[in-house]
Amino acid sequence: MSGHSKWATTKHKKAAIDAKRSALFSKLSRNITVAAKLGGDPNPDNNASLAAAVARARMVSMPNAKIKAAIDKAFGAGADAAVYENVTYEGYGPAGVAVYVECLTDNRNRTAADVRSAFSHAGGNLGTSGSVAFQFERKGSIAVDKVIKSEEKKVADRENAVDEDEFMMAVAEAGGDDYEDAGEQWIVWTAYDKMQDVQKALEAQGIEVKGSELTMVPTTPTQVTVADAKKVQRLVDRLDELEDVQNVYNTMEMTDEIVAALDEE
Repeated sequence: MSGHSKWATTKHKKAAIDAKRSALFSKLSRNITVAAKLGGDPNPDNNASLAAAVARARMVSMPNAKIKAAIDKAFGAGADAAVYENVTYEGYGPAGVAVYVECLTDNRNRTAADVRSAFSHAGGNLGTSGSVAFQFERKGSIAVDKVIKSEEKKVADRENAVDEDEFMMAVAEAGGDDYEDAGEQWIVWTAYDKMQDVQKALEAQGIEVKGSELTMVPTTPTQVTVADAKKVQRLVDRLDELEDVQNVYNTMEMTDEIVAALDEE
């Protein structure tokens, strides 16, 4: 699965995310509200989807007060009640790259029009439900820093003390499916419904987890040129800017050359 981690391939977006923090918080709040409502429990320890949504919010330093307010909204009434629903869209972007879009919306017609417009402007087209979903596998993704922050932390480091073999054993003991080298981090892959359990098991072994998320991993990555990769990324960025869009996944193979080219954008 090397090369497909969201953690490893979105560095070029950091500045844009910082500039749009308010819009990002709005999306994350919506995601937390729906996760809390669907899970039926405001406690992240008992609600895996909520735990993932909260972890994602904390990664971008979303204030605890906003997180609490989003959870409370899930169990509100009247004007404060959550009215969002999950909607997914599937289609193909430039160079035949499959694109899977997850949305939370209170107006299906608006969302469908916005998503369709984004595909059209990028030279892509929307497909029917199920047209690209089979090209992805749902997974849990846990990021672990390689740097050893203290002697009490059991984190793999290529230059110091704890070696990769020890980390590999820790991942296996925690129930992780696999792991990969993502530069300054290890990415631990888990079954979609086991991410929270694996994270707790890693932390119980003294491993400091930087963040985690539920994601979609392409089963058959699509090879593209650098020029086409930039076109695909423009589609992804356009979709990400839509208020109703929560996550955008694609099958583009992220080679070192393409990652470097996108970092320059």
